Amino acid sequence: MRRVVVESPYKARWWWQRWYNRRYARACLHDCLARNEAPFASHLLYTQPGVLRDGVALERELGIQAGFAWGAQAQACVVYEDRGVSEGMRRGIQRAKDVGMPVEYRRLGSH
Repeated sequence: MRRVVVESPYKARWWWQRWYNRRYARACLHDCLARNEAPFASHLLYTQPGVLRDGVALERELGIQAGFAWGAQAQACVVYEDRGVSEGMRRGIQRAKDVGMPVEYRRLGSH
């Protein structure tokens, strides 16, 4: 299986927007698995209750850096852009480009 880092939006102003972003990210993971890929989405893992708080700048940055560390083992960065490209996603895309990792853009369609 090809290892991929998933970039999809997470941060949002309202709780219900984060709910939709998490739901969308899970659909992105499903799409990757259907493509016989092994996806990693740090924004879903590190923002679980009791891990890191996305609304606290230092904790958010710690999660981003941890995601970059794991992402170094990936073979591609896949960007799901149906819900737009956030600042955090742009950082992940730039990081992938900086280390020479291929970046692929995808859409799920109805999300």
